[in-house]
Amino acid sequence: MSVTLRWITAYLDQPAATAPGALAYWEAVSGTHASVPRGEHDEFRTLLPPEGDAALRFQVVGDGEARLHLDLHVDDPGAATPEAVSLGATVVAEPDSYVVLASPGGMPFCLVPNEDQHVVPPPPRWPAGHTSAVDQVALDIPADAYDVECAFWAALTGWTLRDVDSPEFMRLPRPAAMPLGILLQRLDDTPPGRPVTAHLDLGAGGAVDAEVERHLALGAEELWRSSWWVTLRDPYGRVYCVTRRSPGKPVSS
Repeated sequence: MSVTLRWITAYLDQPAATAPGALAYWEAVSGTHASVPRGEHDEFRTLLPPEGDAALRFQVVGDGEARLHLDLHVDDPGAATPEAVSLGATVVAEPDSYVVLASPGGMPFCLVPNEDQHVVPPPPRWPAGHTSAVDQVALDIPADAYDVECAFWAALTGWTLRDVDSPEFMRLPRPAAMPLGILLQRLDDTPPGRPVTAHLDLGAGGAVDAEVERHLALGAEELWRSSWWVTLRDPYGRVYCVTRRSPGKPVSS
């Protein structure tokens, strides 16, 4: 049995020392603008698109590296928590209105109240004429945890797990009503026991080169290139990818 998801949000967790620059960078990359700060320490911002509902949020954290977690929007976080735990999740904290959990492999996520988000934002069009969109979260999973994590995330979301051409990948394609899909990547060279982490993927279709040039002009560094994706690092330490996946096109019904 799965948790009934209403929406999914990726949270960029950024150390305080680099947060202002990182926020401005991701506003530019995603074509969004940041909401007014909220939270006890003004640590939370939502990245608001010109149209549709937000799928990206930003949190200032105390220290460490830039990282990512998922918010899963449900009708009742308290009621959904036992189901997530029965699938293998661990409860980390229970603030007033949401629940912080970790997957079996240590990937952090939150069950948060549904706020009636339901309109997937269209991909922005850039001056060079192409479009792109942050439309996928990739989970980076040590090989010893891979099978368990794949089973967990498929069961938790209720989405259909699909093979990808490369054996080190599986995918939970996003339903048409969701803004983000989930890619599960097996890291064969990572030491066993390392916690699962995540990074963002942007889809740019056939305009990967133009999209990468846009990011480089904003200060990104190219780390690696294949026929399907380019790995970049933003000026504030966050690694992410630009892929040839068509932006804004639902990949699951």
